[in-house]
Order: sequence, then C-alpha cells, then structure tokens
Amino acid sequence: MITSVNTLTYRILLNEEPEGGFTVSVPALPGCITFGENLNHALEMAKEAIEGYVELLKEQGEPVPDDSKTLEYSLTLAS
Repeated sequence: MITSVNTLTYRILLNEEPEGGFTVSVPALPGCITFGENLNHALEMAKEAIEGYVELLKEQGEPVPDDSKTLEYSLTLAS
C-alpha cells in the first residue's frame, strides 16, 4: 500500500538572545514560540513545536496553515 505524505512548509524567525541561545517563532502559527541553546538546538525545537502545533490543529478539526507560497526577502539599507 502506498501512502501519500503531505509536505508542509513553515518560515521560522530566529532571534539571537543577549544571554545566549535563540528564540524561535513561527509567524504562520500564532503563539508557536520555542527556544534553543544554539542554532542546531533551536532548529530541532522549532520542528518539534511545529509538529505538536499541527497535530493539535488536526485533532481539533482546524485548518492547517502552510507557508509554501510565502516569499520573503531581506533588504539592507544604509543608515
């Protein structure tokens, strides 16, 4: 039996904290925020937080947002 796997894409924002580590937020999932002691840990924690959030949405019969069509650019301006 072949099962199809849906792929969800999420943009994450990582903010380096003055005391160390990174706070991670997921704009498409309001309130989905986590923390990692370093960049790799922050990415692992983000994946775990997103999976839990999406699972809860599915259990509650809520629509699951996806960022796959979101484009993002960073502009640098001289001050």
